[in-house]
Amino acid sequence: MSEADRAPTASAVPKPLSAAQKALRKLGLSRDIDLALHLPLRYEDETRITPLKACREGQLAQIEGVVTRCEVQLRPRRQLLVTVDDGTDTCQLRFFTFYPAYQKTLAEGERVRVRGEVRGGFLGWTMVHPTFGRAGGELPEALTPVYPTSAQLPQAYLRKAVASGLRRADVSETLPAPLLDSLHAAVAQGQGPRMTLAQALRCLHQPSPDTALEALEDRSHPAWQRLKAEELLAQQLSQLTAKRERERLVAPSLRSEVGGLPEHLLARLPFALTTAQQRVSREITGDLARAVPMNRLLQGDVGSGKTVVAALAAAVAMGAGWQCALMAPTEILAAQHFAKLVQWIEPILLPTGRCVAWLTGSQKKKERQAMLALIASGQAALVVGTHAVIQAHVEFQRLGLAIIDEQHRFGVAQRLALRSKLRDGGEPHLLMMSATPIPRTLAMTYLADLDVSTIDELPPGRTPIMTKVLAEVRRPEVIERIRTQLQEGRQVYWVCPLIEESEALDLSNATATHAELSTALNPPGAPTVAVGLLHSRMGSADKQAVMTEFVQGRMGVLVSTTVIEVGVDVPNASLMVIEHAERFGLSQLHQLRGRVGRGAAASACVLLYSPNESGRLSETARQRLKAMAETTDGFDIARRDLDIRGPGEFLGARQSGAALLRFADLSTDTHLLAWAREAARTMLEHHPQAAQRHIARWLGEKTDYFKA
Repeated sequence: MSEADRAPTASAVPKPLSAAQKALRKLGLSRDIDLALHLPLRYEDETRITPLKACREGQLAQIEGVVTRCEVQLRPRRQLLVTVDDGTDTCQLRFFTFYPAYQKTLAEGERVRVRGEVRGGFLGWTMVHPTFGRAGGELPEALTPVYPTSAQLPQAYLRKAVASGLRRADVSETLPAPLLDSLHAAVAQGQGPRMTLAQALRCLHQPSPDTALEALEDRSHPAWQRLKAEELLAQQLSQLTAKRERERLVAPSLRSEVGGLPEHLLARLPFALTTAQQRVSREITGDLARAVPMNRLLQGDVGSGKTVVAALAAAVAMGAGWQCALMAPTEILAAQHFAKLVQWIEPILLPTGRCVAWLTGSQKKKERQAMLALIASGQAALVVGTHAVIQAHVEFQRLGLAIIDEQHRFGVAQRLALRSKLRDGGEPHLLMMSATPIPRTLAMTYLADLDVSTIDELPPGRTPIMTKVLAEVRRPEVIERIRTQLQEGRQVYWVCPLIEESEALDLSNATATHAELSTALNPPGAPTVAVGLLHSRMGSADKQAVMTEFVQGRMGVLVSTTVIEVGVDVPNASLMVIEHAERFGLSQLHQLRGRVGRGAAASACVLLYSPNESGRLSETARQRLKAMAETTDGFDIARRDLDIRGPGEFLGARQSGAALLRFADLSTDTHLLAWAREAARTMLEHHPQAAQRHIARWLGEKTDYFKA
């Protein structure tokens, strides 16, 4: 690590670290460059004094005057009241929380400098909880930055640490002259100030009073544009580097002979592949034939037929004499895959003497040992399971392909562990699947190291799903609708967000709803309706027993938490009720809705919502429910979800909780992204050392997030 990259107090770090130093580390501020890139949330203008007579209602102003009154008032509530006279008018300061030191600084006769929002009233100007200090000394020449911080880090301490880091950090240019020219064109369309990185950082940390504050705070200022472009460049460089490193690795070349397992599988399927399924299967087969590890994301809407494409990829690997592992995030989803794949694949494996193995954490020891032996010997050509598949003691004989379903639910370490299962060096091919379509701009940015295959059509026969948004007061109507569906021989899901009462959240729970529906749907003398209950605290055997009853049609209603969100396939289920729908994310609502509409019957999804005490929904919840009612297109849903949540949340566990972009905004900075993608290729090709310096400056150790 260079001198410029050391922590700001590296030469004298005490043992143990102080609370403030620990807080700095917790914020990720361990290097000088980290501090230099810790940018303000907003600014306070302490560069000028405003006479009270010139103040306007609601203005954030700094005044200077003499304290003429300072007293504690006990009624109607305890507060400190201070009157300040600046010679043009007076202003009353109110503090409802205060300390003895306040009264010392604000004692009568003291000259003070006060900053706060000026409000008018019957008694003249007032400020509530303003900042204050003794007057004197020169006014600052720059706006005062307000930084993101934590309770252990006072602004004053953080300002000093940032200023110190900024002075020491190496912010010299990493970009060669031609890229600086193209960056200037991208940032300012050839106009405006041409800023170096050092100038941009100084401008953002210490802007002069005449700097356009609005441009700073909405991040449209040229200094912000420079920072955003550099950040996007670092991110593109990192992913492109990871992709090129992966292309130097070796993977088994998986080619299935003509008339092999893939053809046998296609012949057994009771349906024909859609054009989109055929296209993505060709893309995957082409990757598997190469001796370079495939790193492909297969995305498609709910019900678009990703599982059969994965089965065909598995058939290619198995037909070439290698093993395939398929990992799902939950036992229920893994069990669904297992049942479907056994039905499709086991008959074509039988002549080869191989089988499909099942591996989860809840298995009995004897069954587990038998499965591990089948996997180690290579007799298990396909292994389906949960996180148990990547445990250290699971040994594959010849793992050629790893398939991860719902990839956003798996962290980086888990995916790296699965890829490390190939013996004798090299890596298995990796296919990730997602039923949450990722918008193109997001894929270009965060998934630049992946190849993306998209299934953009649904199989024929899928019935449209009607979505209704209803207030909780209409619950009795919904229960009556369920009764009608049951009389027609259909099945119903009812999804709840919690499984037990919470004092903090006034939410109905799955247990109470199960009891309510069991009573309402089973009046005396009527045929019995089986109402099942499924939640995450049940044992695996109990969960599987309930699901089997529902899948086989012996249960009319399934009350469940979100464990049924993905993968469950019951064509006879025609109604989905989601209780407290305002509590769910948009992607989650769309996934849940996709559990119905899988058969020939007309299907519906009812979103029951409970407004807050004022009878309203939050703006975010309102946008989600509106989107659900307006479209069933998963790609449109994904676009709206990105607008509502932002990219970090949208991508879930890919970044293991770390924000991948702090400054750039994909909704407004697409021109900078286009520049960064081209610049990254040029820089890696012609200026590799500068590229590595740039990555190290911006990402430090975070480059691991892009390796999986």
